[in-house]
Amino acid sequence: MVLSDIDIRRFIAEGKIKLDPPLPADHFGSCSIDLRLGNEFSVFEHSRVPFIDPRDRSAIQDMMRTIIVPDGEPFILQPRDFVLAITMESMDLADDVLARLEGRSSLGRIGVIVHGTAGLFDPGWTGKATLELSNLGRVPVALYPGMRICSFTFEPLSTPSSVPYRKKPGNKYAGQTSPLASRLSGEVSTLK
Repeated sequence: MVLSDIDIRRFIAEGKIKLDPPLPADHFGSCSIDLRLGNEFSVFEHSRVPFIDPRDRSAIQDMMRTIIVPDGEPFILQPRDFVLAITMESMDLADDVLARLEGRSSLGRIGVIVHGTAGLFDPGWTGKATLELSNLGRVPVALYPGMRICSFTFEPLSTPSSVPYRKKPGNKYAGQTSPLASRLSGEVSTLK
């Protein structure tokens, strides 16, 4: 069952959903909230390497460059480009609440995709959400830190999770404050 705006506000008041900084009132939809784009982006410097090796974590991180966009200035997302970004807000979820990240229709209509696969935020999630931004269009798009970039919906679990994400051994992204590169290498290197 997806929470309504009334229940989202109640869960925030009860501390089951924590957002820092708090959202303006106009960021609440009928069953979702809109989070804002942060000012940090990680871009792939694809001209430096011939391919991505999922077994080599340092290679993945080393092929990325961090860009901090000053307030009021845009980040220009080029056609067919892929970058990682971060939300302005940090979010903490209780052990019996999950969240789902969705793109915004207004951005999708100009070719901007906000996430490819990482839409589920497990119960016990804590940190800023990494966004997987792509421009499917043929024209560059200006993205401004502070603009509404994505939407979150929330669902209660029937019981609290026995192993919430922040307590999960080997969790990869709990507490992140910047757009982290893939940590797939730990999984791939153990494959036989």
